[in-house]
Amino acid sequence: MRIYLHGTAILAALGIGLLTGGMSPAESDAPSSESGMVRFHVEVVPGDDTFDPLPLDETTPQARVGEWVDSVDLFSALVDVMPYGEPLAEFAVSLEDAADEAASGDETFEGPKLGLPQAGEQVDEPADPPESEAAENADEAGEKPEATESDEATEPEMQPEEETPNEDAAEETEEEQESAEVAPEKQREKVLREFGLAMAEALDAKVGHPEAAGIAALIRPEVETQLQSRRIDSRFRTFRSYLAGRLRATDREYTGSEVNGLCRLSWYEQLYLDPLSAPAAAEEFTRKLHAGLKRADAVGTTAALAVARPKMDVPAATERFVLPKPASPDEAVLSVQSVLLQAHRNYAAMIEPLDEKEVADMARNLYSTLTTNASVGHTVNSRSYARRLCKLMLKMNRSAQFDLAETLAQLLSTDLLTELAKLDGTGDASLSVEGISGPIVRVIETETGTIVIGGSESNRYDLETAKQVRAVIDLGGNDVYVEGTANVSRPVLIVIDLAGDDRYQGSRPGIQGGSILAGSILIDASGDDIYQAQSVAQGSTLAGVGMLADLNGNDRYIGLRRVQGQALGGVGLLIEGAGTDDYHAAMWDQGFAGPLGFGVLEDVSGNDHYYTGGRYYDSYPETPGYEGWGQGVGSGLRGVADGGLGVFLEGSGDDTYEYDYFAQGGGYWLGMGFARDFEGNDKRLGATLKAYSGSSRTERRFQRFANGFGCHYALGFMIDDAGNDTYDGTIMNIGFAWDASIGVLMEFAGDDQYLATGSGSQGSGAQGSLGILFDYRGADIYKGYGQGYASSNITYHNPSACGGNFSFVIDYGNTDTYGCRASNNRISRRGTSGGFIVDRPAPDEVEATTTASEK
Repeated sequence: MRIYLHGTAILAALGIGLLTGGMSPAESDAPSSESGMVRFHVEVVPGDDTFDPLPLDETTPQARVGEWVDSVDLFSALVDVMPYGEPLAEFAVSLEDAADEAASGDETFEGPKLGLPQAGEQVDEPADPPESEAAENADEAGEKPEATESDEATEPEMQPEEETPNEDAAEETEEEQESAEVAPEKQREKVLREFGLAMAEALDAKVGHPEAAGIAALIRPEVETQLQSRRIDSRFRTFRSYLAGRLRATDREYTGSEVNGLCRLSWYEQLYLDPLSAPAAAEEFTRKLHAGLKRADAVGTTAALAVARPKMDVPAATERFVLPKPASPDEAVLSVQSVLLQAHRNYAAMIEPLDEKEVADMARNLYSTLTTNASVGHTVNSRSYARRLCKLMLKMNRSAQFDLAETLAQLLSTDLLTELAKLDGTGDASLSVEGISGPIVRVIETETGTIVIGGSESNRYDLETAKQVRAVIDLGGNDVYVEGTANVSRPVLIVIDLAGDDRYQGSRPGIQGGSILAGSILIDASGDDIYQAQSVAQGSTLAGVGMLADLNGNDRYIGLRRVQGQALGGVGLLIEGAGTDDYHAAMWDQGFAGPLGFGVLEDVSGNDHYYTGGRYYDSYPETPGYEGWGQGVGSGLRGVADGGLGVFLEGSGDDTYEYDYFAQGGGYWLGMGFARDFEGNDKRLGATLKAYSGSSRTERRFQRFANGFGCHYALGFMIDDAGNDTYDGTIMNIGFAWDASIGVLMEFAGDDQYLATGSGSQGSGAQGSLGILFDYRGADIYKGYGQGYASSNITYHNPSACGGNFSFVIDYGNTDTYGCRASNNRISRRGTSGGFIVDRPAPDEVEATTTASEK
């Protein structure tokens, strides 16, 4: 069926999920109306001269829309919506040329004139009214017209004079009306309260090693004890003071050096200034993120985003968009419509601080400056222009950006997806949409674009041809999706595929749950799927929100750059559920974040394979190899801006990792990276075995910076909770830090092997840094000689001013083998600076030994 929705008020009525509110009673009492919003009353108005619908009768789509509203009368309440209509359409059309010019690289484009409503501006047709008039319109939206003389009721005939109206009945009628008005509000509060409680419960779920928090907390007292015993704790205080001084000296945009304070995160500063608190903080952060994201639903994903907000200097949500549980498939469709509408509202708020030229500037230059014109992983060719783009991203409403991510995450509701799957998948032969082949069940025209429901057989969606499509719900079949960009010409795109072995393919940036200055989500509920793209795809974004959730199946992801959970100036999220999956990318991928980015890859379970690198030659002329920059890396752009938060989370399964330079839980250039594997016997192979194309490598295998590293004023963390794991590489890895940085690897259980033997491997700090390798339990093997070695050689900083180098290998429990021949159950000093191997029995081993001696 083809359904026409006439007017934003109708969209609001059908958008049953426009429930907003805070997470606490105090917050929920705040007024929900905002500047630029109009309050509409739910009503169905048939007919609209914009369309040419069929004549109304019992079987027409119009009548069926009315039936849908009757079936969800619980949600027939007043709702707040943004008055989009023609202004939004004009905005999208006016920027379509900007996106095309960006793809072609035309530098002469001047930028469009936008019709987007500004903050506080009320939109009406044909012209925008003054604010006072807008307020009157808002107040009058739900009022009845004043009665005329002809409308006045006459006195009933034969009415006795002594008879009076039934006052009790009148009071009952008024009470019933008040009750009817209050009921939807109470229902909204109930939904929000239950959602908030579910979020808190999700974050409290037990994941990973049951004693992980306590184990990570052991690092601080152990390090402090060793520094004091060697009487170099004063040098460590000097080290901390030096780090603080470097931050103060570079806390502005222009400093006269490559290091500046642009896009610097407060949480980064907090951990950098107190480095011994950082391991425990990293453990808690990754544990809570995984507890939420492993659910792969609306509650858990929203909870994880709430955890990230303060870390990204984004305020906590004061209002939250939450969908009520749909009671039928049709209500589920209406829920998708309401998400689409709310997402457009969030998007408008996100870019509202920018003027039209700034939006056009970003639309055309984000991709070219930050991706295509960048030839190395650590910076870009046009640093000055990249700095301008970063400042524009700072200017955006980043709170609304996270709101947009949370709104799109509502589509991961298990109840919603279950109800959508019950829709009849039989196609309607009378329906057609240009660019879409195969059975189509419904076409729903809304003021924000077209929603298409595809049938249960195979479809092909050419989403660039079907540019008017804003949402696809596919009910089954082995489908093919071609392109599907989300950018300023299509600011919101939703794709939900409920079943089938599907193929997603394209070469344009901003596809497959990717976006450039836009918001996009792709949900694939089941099937063995293939995702093939080039750049800014597969849960990736530049200055927006990009989300991909594949909930089940053995899937394959193939991308080039900025893919698979990557973000620069926004939120990039890839959630992969159960299945044996393969990830293949070349650079900036698999949980990577640039400035102001929160990039995450979460794989819940399965024996998975990860590959990053193999294509772009590394930027170090003295050593061979390829760039990698993936698997949990947060990086700044050298000479441009400070880094974001890159996160890689692996649930369960025996996984295999291949990675070239800069990978596996690392921070670069005032950024922070986190990688955590919660379960399984994992193999970290180091440098990629073959080239990206699958052919033989043209560079010999060589890898540097991996497995819990920090480089250039950065922090990196690698955590593994369980399993017998192997770590390989070449140099500068496995708890390594370089140039006033902190690098930490924490292994909580298992018989592990540390195979990298090159310089700077296995718990090493260099050039005024702190490196830690902490292995809590297991009979472990440490190859090579470098465990915990701290050289006194420092050339990047004044040695006396920076305090020195600090290196630690801390191993608790079992009998371990050290290549440097250190003894078990003793403390060994390594090097002439601040190097240690601390080998102790685990607490339960000490208790057992004490008990045996007492007997």
